[in-house]
Amino acid sequence: MNLLRRRFLHLAAVAVALAAPSRIAMAQTYPTRPARIIVGFSPGTSSDIIARLIGRCLSERLGQQFIVENRPGAGTNIAADSVVHASPDGYSLLWVTQTNAINATLYDTLNFNFIRDIQPVASILRVPAVLMVNPSLPAKTVPEFIAYAKANPGKINMASPGNGSINHVAGELFNMMTGADLVHVPYRGSMFPDLLGGQVQVTFNPLPSSIDFIRAGMLRALAVTSATRSDALPDTPTMAEFVPGYEATAWFGIGAPKNTPTEIVDKLNAEINAGLADPTFKKQLADLGGAATPMTIADFTKFIADETAKWAKVVKFSGAKAD
Repeated sequence: MNLLRRRFLHLAAVAVALAAPSRIAMAQTYPTRPARIIVGFSPGTSSDIIARLIGRCLSERLGQQFIVENRPGAGTNIAADSVVHASPDGYSLLWVTQTNAINATLYDTLNFNFIRDIQPVASILRVPAVLMVNPSLPAKTVPEFIAYAKANPGKINMASPGNGSINHVAGELFNMMTGADLVHVPYRGSMFPDLLGGQVQVTFNPLPSSIDFIRAGMLRALAVTSATRSDALPDTPTMAEFVPGYEATAWFGIGAPKNTPTEIVDKLNAEINAGLADPTFKKQLADLGGAATPMTIADFTKFIADETAKWAKVVKFSGAKAD
């Protein structure tokens, strides 16, 4: 028995010793075939556009195609579920956003646990939203808007593309931190006709799809929701200048199935961060209204955990459920 045990331990040690060089060799040769970036949004959306930029960057740097595959549906959960159950070999990657963090609480039951089942790979971009109001609303500053909202509880309609969207949770965070009572009005189609017509009065909308309305004077920008002012709207204050600690941004990154070899995750992180440091690529992202946010894997992992906990409190406060 002792002889058998010693032989088993010897074989196990040999297997471990052989596995490490095998993983290293895999990372050195990775990728040897095209990889997919699974995006839970439709073509033409901000996520799709930015994912394609990242895919092109990785293709150029690593010599293999990184193909964007759109799998919208169920609030991005179809895409996430497909990557959770994909082979952990670096060839199926997930486009991760704040939506994944919000969904962890918004949905009562999911077939996966985002924090447990997805390995964070690299942070890419953060985009602020803008608190915009219909010009008919008398408030011209955030303090005036807070005062007006408190004087008219339950009478100001806040538009969003649906429960759990950044528009929605940014507005609920505003309610939670100021004591306002904005009424959430989710839209399945475009909310802008009603917003421009005054049927709804306010939205917290991502900057890229807001700036044309602001520059044309069709909607009034009161604040951006990032911690610092946006270069695209330098004269527009941050919400935090009036509501200390307020921050609500859309963010984008890459994840992989759990148990993806560390060497591959490290390689992807290094290549994406190197791409984000390139001035031309940084400008492309800045033109979309956001700021590149390269992070270490550990920092991105903590960021996702913090965002998941933050939005859990807001979703519970609002009582929101998935559409």
